[in-house]
Amino acid sequence: MARLIPAPTRIHAHGEPPKIIEEYFGRVNSGTAATSIARMVSPSGWAEPGQTPEFDEYTVVLRGVLQVETRDETHQVAAGQAIVTQAGEWIRYSSPGPEGAEYIAVCLPAFSPDTVHRDPA
Repeated sequence: MARLIPAPTRIHAHGEPPKIIEEYFGRVNSGTAATSIARMVSPSGWAEPGQTPEFDEYTVVLRGVLQVETRDETHQVAAGQAIVTQAGEWIRYSSPGPEGAEYIAVCLPAFSPDTVHRDPA
């Protein structure tokens, strides 16, 4: 049966300066554990701690540039591009460019604070 999601839920974001996370599907907004889909808006200069999540993450950049660091390389993912990171891979996201970034993130299984495994501050 079709289920309308009337609006996303704003989720607290890690990193500075603060970014906006609007979860459409996931553990908080729709009670979905299999996948999460969220719109992110990160300002210029935003960075979050590194993490080693237990989920795959598929990211599509809509505006600006999202920087994605792994242990081996750093990717500059521009508007119209996408990147996928695998569960168990260390990654760090940031938006150092002048316009920040807007992007859609899809996590399989759904994002959870218990399975993201952020680096200690």
